[in-house]
Amino acid sequence: MPEERPVVTALTDVYTALADLVSSLPEADGWHATPLPGWSVRDLLVHLLGDAERALVALGTPAAGPADRDAVSYWADFAPAASTPESVRRRDRQIRVVRALAVAHPWEVLTRTYAETTAAVCVLAGRTAPDELISTQGHTLTTDDLLGTLVVEATVHHLDLASGLGRPGPPASGLAVVHHCLDGLLGRPEPVGWDDVTYALTGTGRRPLTTVETTELGDDASRFPLFA
Repeated sequence: MPEERPVVTALTDVYTALADLVSSLPEADGWHATPLPGWSVRDLLVHLLGDAERALVALGTPAAGPADRDAVSYWADFAPAASTPESVRRRDRQIRVVRALAVAHPWEVLTRTYAETTAAVCVLAGRTAPDELISTQGHTLTTDDLLGTLVVEATVHHLDLASGLGRPGPPASGLAVVHHCLDGLLGRPEPVGWDDVTYALTGTGRRPLTTVETTELGDDASRFPLFA
């Protein structure tokens, strides 16, 4: 049996923790607000399910090269500076679709489908060569770079759910991947000395910079959030 890759281990950790969290919630908690303005727990779960479904399609569909994004540069499209009127309209349309699906699906179906889909992603990820090229969101990446983006997405949204519901946060393996990604976007190790959770929240705009942190970051302070 081939040795499991660190990013596959991290993805399995993160997806398992998220599936366990949502599966433990009563239906009433699905309507609970999250720290994301206008997003309920149901909305966020539908978004996460769509991400896992996108991963299955990508992993099952090899692409021609060359790769034009890696696990870090993929997020450059989601930086506030990269926002365009068209990207804002596209995101608004996606949010409307998510909310419609969140209302239409029974809670137990959503949670079960999320657990089954993420488990399938982890199995397929382990069977796909790390350097195989795939296509997603209009870009081409290697398999392991795609998996890194999935870890970041799921970990950050686990923080959203944990904060809104008072539940345990994501596993350390996922937070470490987020930390590495944010350092890559910043272009250097963060100089403030944040713990992984604080860095994840601050780097994605979920927590504002303090005056002291702004001073320590210098010119880089204006680049925060690094993506949102």
